[in-house]
Amino acid sequence: MNVPGFRISSLHLLAVLFWCTVSCAGREQSSNNGSASYNSLPSETQTLALRTGAQILSEQHLEVLENRNIGLVANPTARVGDIHLLDVLTESGITISSLFAPEHGFRGDRPAGEEIRGGIDVETGLTVHSLYGSTRKPTPEMLKDIDLLIFDMQDVGVRFYTYISTLGLVLEAAAEQDVEVWVLDRPNPLGGEYVSGWMMQDEYKSFVGAFPIPVVHGLTMGEIALMINEEGWTNAESKANLRVIEMENWSRNQFWTETGLDWRAPSPNLPHFTNALVYPGTCFFEGSTMSEGRGTMDPFMLVGSPGQQLSDEDLAKITDRYPVSLERIEFTPQDIQGMAVNPKHKGEVVLGVRVSPLTLDPMRLRPLELGLELFRLMLRSDPNAETNRFLYNLAGTTQIDHFLENDNPPPVYWQEELDMFRELREGYLIY
Repeated sequence: MNVPGFRISSLHLLAVLFWCTVSCAGREQSSNNGSASYNSLPSETQTLALRTGAQILSEQHLEVLENRNIGLVANPTARVGDIHLLDVLTESGITISSLFAPEHGFRGDRPAGEEIRGGIDVETGLTVHSLYGSTRKPTPEMLKDIDLLIFDMQDVGVRFYTYISTLGLVLEAAAEQDVEVWVLDRPNPLGGEYVSGWMMQDEYKSFVGAFPIPVVHGLTMGEIALMINEEGWTNAESKANLRVIEMENWSRNQFWTETGLDWRAPSPNLPHFTNALVYPGTCFFEGSTMSEGRGTMDPFMLVGSPGQQLSDEDLAKITDRYPVSLERIEFTPQDIQGMAVNPKHKGEVVLGVRVSPLTLDPMRLRPLELGLELFRLMLRSDPNAETNRFLYNLAGTTQIDHFLENDNPPPVYWQEELDMFRELREGYLIY
């Protein structure tokens, strides 16, 4: 090919064709992988397999566990690959003295809010102590023969998800009884950069809001354990003897679908990652007479109420600002074994929407802001819909009243406090 002032040899032409082929294939692969298309170049953490704290423990620290009296605080998400951590440890000759069950139970088969009873684990014969019932903090009697507590649970990155509260009470009890605690770290499914929402006020401290952190905190379980312990957020007079078994090859800008890990439901009503992705915002429907989708197979992705009159113009206000699809649907909540008992509007036809994210990147979706704006519109669009006091426990503040009464975007109500929290958390970031 001859162009005045420009000459390409056949070798050059072949090189250009080869580059185009590779480049196009790369774009196609990036498109097929969805979220990978947001990164122009693969990062080192995308090329190395993520290794959880449980995996690091099983590969590097088993010898240290020999001859220890160990209590395991866990649920079904405590996995090394496809094998439960309990089985990995016992098959490696490590003796586990007793088990501790959070909300939803050690085997994870109890609906939200249902009391967990202690007893015997039928699969191992080990004693199970309940940490979600009349007792939520390990008692001296539970810990009398324990010198090490291993804590391993997949969190979802939201303040009102109760595993954080259980973690705090475990640290408190361990400090009082001189028991060592190891927290096996796992990824925050929402990544480590998305931080959003109101800070909790002391007057609304509860089991769904135990610490002065925002609704979406952007911390791993190991990081928040360090913060709780070092900031003195427990009632113990001293700090716990805490060790975090860190992950390898996880970075803060990774969200769940980039980790390569299989999603195992951390609770019955978060069966898929997409349920957990929208959960930070649509969980606020729990603080009202409207349905958050419990009693269906898609909790938190289906929201509505029997008298809902949301207009197409209202829906457009959301879809114009967030990468989400809002499909009008009708659903009828029912009892579902292991998921829902007597859900709101049981047996009634509920008019609502299906919330379907168009991106799996929390930084782009902004699920807390999305859910709050949808909540505000739907609350106004049903003359019979009301809020209740639980809404303040979820928000951690009465500031949510000002949000609901006005039309300002959500960050207006929390940005200043959020900047202060970001500065505080810098000292506890591991990754």
